[in-house]
Amino acid sequence: MSASVRIKICGVTHPDDAAAAVDAGADLVGLNFVPGSPRCLDLRAAEAVAERVAGQVERVAIFANASWDEIERVTRRVELERIQLHGDESEEEVEMVDLPVIKAIRGADREAAAKYPAALLLLDHPSEGGGSGRAWPWSDAGDLIAQGYDVILAGGLDPDNVGKALAELGDLLPWGVDVATGVEGEGHRKDAGRIERFIAAVRAAEEGE
Repeated sequence: MSASVRIKICGVTHPDDAAAAVDAGADLVGLNFVPGSPRCLDLRAAEAVAERVAGQVERVAIFANASWDEIERVTRRVELERIQLHGDESEEEVEMVDLPVIKAIRGADREAAAKYPAALLLLDHPSEGGGSGRAWPWSDAGDLIAQGYDVILAGGLDPDNVGKALAELGDLLPWGVDVATGVEGEGHRKDAGRIERFIAAVRAAEEGE
């Protein structure tokens, strides 16, 4: 393969957790701005997380059906490299975002994927959606990868199953993998040891180990 599978540690709530992700070799960290989520950040907390890892990793802001005023309120204050949209946003709304977009869809839905040709696609649980931490048949993603879509595999991944999930795809490795619940300890804080194990499992799977 020409490039490594990118690893996104999502729902980071503390600067130390972001630093631990970078130290372990993560490529992206996700900052959650979805009201009602236990990982939702206020602007001050988000700024602290983003500043801690500036220039070391891509910082991704996660929204779901947010107003443009809300997205602009965040992007004016917090330095970011990407925006992730996790709701029912239209293709037109996705294309209006200035930063590169990750668009979450439910499972490996061909029809949904075709609506967002300009976005990276995050494939989450087909029925539970984002943040559930529930596993699903990740091998279904192979269909979209084979069609040329850049996808991020998500939904229920953890250090113990991510290697199996990638192995099920054979040579059709995704653009990236995403984990939140699977590397957490208490209080939705990330566990540095679990992050290290997760990343090691991804790299081992790439080598066919």
